[in-house]
Amino acid sequence: MNQKNFILIVDDDPRNIFALKMVLKARGFDCETATNFTDALNVLKSGKDIKLVLMDMMMPDVDGYESIAHLKSSEEFKNVPIIAVTAQAMAGDKEKCLEAGADGYVSKPVNIDHLLVFTNKFL
Repeated sequence: MNQKNFILIVDDDPRNIFALKMVLKARGFDCETATNFTDALNVLKSGKDIKLVLMDMMMPDVDGYESIAHLKSSEEFKNVPIIAVTAQAMAGDKEKCLEAGADGYVSKPVNIDHLLVFTNKFL
């Protein structure tokens, strides 16, 4: 890839971050990581050209729903695609993520082919 396609992985579980980062890096993507909303916001404001955010929905401080809503209401980040990544796979969870402003939804354990459909769509 000629230009860097940065993906921001936001998840409070280091195992999830490690797994997603390894899979994405093996496919040529550059990844930044954050373990909470504050860190994610700092990465987004750092000047790196983040093309896509993978947002865990169940985090201890500000959950993914609030995080997505905040980013999508921000003039600065409203156009950054956000994919909800969650272990919540009950009826209505996908719709709840999309209502919060997510551009897509992937359940855990992550189906890599499904995730790559989104990366290819947004990058």
